[in-house]
Amino acid sequence: MTGKVKNQYLWLVFFLIVFINGFEAGGYQASLLNIGQTYELSMASKGIFASVELFATMLAPILLGAWADRNNKLTCIRILLAIQLLAAIFIAIFTSQTIFVGGVFFLGLTTSALQFITIAALDDYYPVTCKKKIGFLTSMYALGAFVAPLVVSAYLKMGFSWRTLFILLTITSAVAVLGLIRNAGEVPEQCTGAENEVSPTGAFILLAILMLCVVMCIYVGFENGFAFFVDTLFSEELNSNIGKYALSIFWIVMIPSRILVGYFSKHAYKILVGAIVAIPLITVIISQSGAAIPVLLLCIPLGFACGAIYPSVLSIAMPLAGERKATATGMITTATGIGGVVFTAFTGILGEKFGLRNAMVALAAFFVLSLIAVLVLKLRNKENV
Repeated sequence: MTGKVKNQYLWLVFFLIVFINGFEAGGYQASLLNIGQTYELSMASKGIFASVELFATMLAPILLGAWADRNNKLTCIRILLAIQLLAAIFIAIFTSQTIFVGGVFFLGLTTSALQFITIAALDDYYPVTCKKKIGFLTSMYALGAFVAPLVVSAYLKMGFSWRTLFILLTITSAVAVLGLIRNAGEVPEQCTGAENEVSPTGAFILLAILMLCVVMCIYVGFENGFAFFVDTLFSEELNSNIGKYALSIFWIVMIPSRILVGYFSKHAYKILVGAIVAIPLITVIISQSGAAIPVLLLCIPLGFACGAIYPSVLSIAMPLAGERKATATGMITTATGIGGVVFTAFTGILGEKFGLRNAMVALAAFFVLSLIAVLVLKLRNKENV
């Protein structure tokens, strides 16, 4: 049996894992208010609770990137899913605040590690079609983050506890484990003919990966700053209650964007530069609008441009990572964690002093550094030709 036939369902398991990651992130954000009521948390305490997971997200690649490169990635993923499942069970069953915080830490650690190891495994097992699949894979995170708040809202209205989220995480993690067991012993997709999409396995180019880390740090920082405060922007500065719809639109348009990037992965550099230029321009237009509906509509191109960055970065990174793909994706994941923590706080501080629209413009201005990083990356690659 050829590798291509044997791996025909493995990619579905990878997609499920990334969907679970997005679902966990969106579900936790949507549940934070209810969690705060249960544990009688102040606003500052809620921030600390949220930062526990973000800190674990940053820590995971540092601790586990090299481990994943040295070992079978499917085995690593199974171990991490088992830990994730146990953490979710503990949160769902026990009412202790300490257990909750510990469980959330391990959820952050495992979801972060699962994210970058799954991407590396996709490249290992699908060297021919990886770049196209990356667009779909990254869209699964956006889909999970979009679906989760709707699911949380539905079961809360039905009278279920916020802990239902962690029961759902337990079930989906178990399904993912079974999927990996079912696909045990898989071999990589076989190359036939002169395939030009196969990822090279050359040297690990550190400077190139670091430049991509800069891009992802700023992008995820902007994404979190916008996503966490867009509802407040509509409510306090635009006198409108449609902020949640704007957030949903922002997330949902990322899905077709990422799928299209997967299909046009050969043009990843051009797409990345286009997105980096478009985001601050759209943000400036948003800052000049005093009406809710135009801002709502502008969330469509903004989300589309944001959605293009992650798969473009991964498409560029894989050939530059050599045999250390988990290390490379781990570095990128660490950068996203740093951006999420630092720039989200930065947005809140500036928003309190100068207004959220001005804060978002200041946040978007950092994309100048992203553009410089991409130009350095392009020049570095030309030198190697």
